Amino acid sequence: MTTESTNLTSIASGLRFPEGPIAMPDGSVILVEIESGHLTRVAADGAKTVIANCGDGPNGAAIGPDGKCYICNNGGFNWQDSDGYLRPIGQSDDYKTGRIERVDLDTGKIETLYTRVGDYRLNGPNDIVFDRHGGFWFTDLGKVRETDRDVGAVYYALPDGKTIRRVIAPLLTPNGIGLSPDGSILYVAETASSRLWSYDVTAPGEVDIAPWPSPNGGRLVAGLPGFQGFDSLAVDSAGNICVATLFDGGISVVSPDGNSVEHVEMPDRYCTNICFGGPDLSTAYITLAGTGRLVSMQWPRPGLPLHYLNDEME
Repeated sequence: MTTESTNLTSIASGLRFPEGPIAMPDGSVILVEIESGHLTRVAADGAKTVIANCGDGPNGAAIGPDGKCYICNNGGFNWQDSDGYLRPIGQSDDYKTGRIERVDLDTGKIETLYTRVGDYRLNGPNDIVFDRHGGFWFTDLGKVRETDRDVGAVYYALPDGKTIRRVIAPLLTPNGIGLSPDGSILYVAETASSRLWSYDVTAPGEVDIAPWPSPNGGRLVAGLPGFQGFDSLAVDSAGNICVATLFDGGISVVSPDGNSVEHVEMPDRYCTNICFGGPDLSTAYITLAGTGRLVSMQWPRPGLPLHYLNDEME
């Protein structure tokens, strides 16, 4: 089912491929601008303030237990600006590596926590979610070059900068990642396949791997037909997985059993992410990256409270 979004409120424009929105308690939204390399705060009136210049390609973002912002930096893209859309077109010419960063929101100080896991380099970290134990899951989508591309993976790490492991691999361009309301299920969205996978969480940083013929150890929740691509995601309080959807432009709302998929249309082919905020978490903040906008709308269900940001609302 497709629903046309007719009640969008425009908050800010002129953003350079926004992603990773975080609705803050003060009414502002912190997000990344991948093309400019900035971590930016957008006030409720649309005023923009650069918190930190991460450089390269800050992508996913989340608030950790220490109140700092944890960034998945994909290492950078090359860019094309045409037909009214800014879009990434592969690994940047000056690419060195992907990384996980921590930013002090008060000072803008940036720390690099992780660039590799043993023999595995972080190629293109993309999206991130913290669990109730203080650790975080993140996807590494990898990078695309002229004649080849990286295999993707899901990692689990602690904020100490010392504890990280590769948990799920291989994956085909893993992008969005999130947890069910009780934390027992990990969801991973793949861009290239337009498929949403689930994994039972058996312990902090551990999941149950399904046997063959699963291509990645996950259970298929839902897949989209035609030419579409899953991007980042958020989970609402009813357990629905709300996945930003590329090319078709919107939010795909998938029920936990995968039997219901609703598409909420957006006026941008590069709808990249969604988060929930407001006093009752019923306001959806959505990044329309191709046209550089942050918009909001009332959502039919409250969002899921995030650990270390609005736990007190649980």
